[in-house]
Amino acid sequence: MKQQSNLKSLDQFVEEQYGKKGTSNRDKFEKGYEAFKLGFLIQQARLEKGMTQEELAEKCGTNKGYISKIENNIKEIRISTLQKIVELGLGGHLELSIKL
Repeated sequence: MKQQSNLKSLDQFVEEQYGKKGTSNRDKFEKGYEAFKLGFLIQQARLEKGMTQEELAEKCGTNKGYISKIENNIKEIRISTLQKIVELGLGGHLELSIKL
């Protein structure tokens, strides 16, 4: 007898927990996820460069606590500050896009 699996895909789980795309709960979740993803991307880039939070903060003119808050999705970040972190701190180039 074959046993049925209770495993769900991530998409199924998110839809069950937060609703279908376009609903207010799902939109709130998606916005929070984007902020989390941004902090994670900054952290990964910093680690790839072999930098501490303190070193990154010094290069872009802020403090370690601020970098930590961004990486841990505690603090929202302005685009101008993000640009400084990416370009001055990490030596990269910030690219933005708008999807409609």
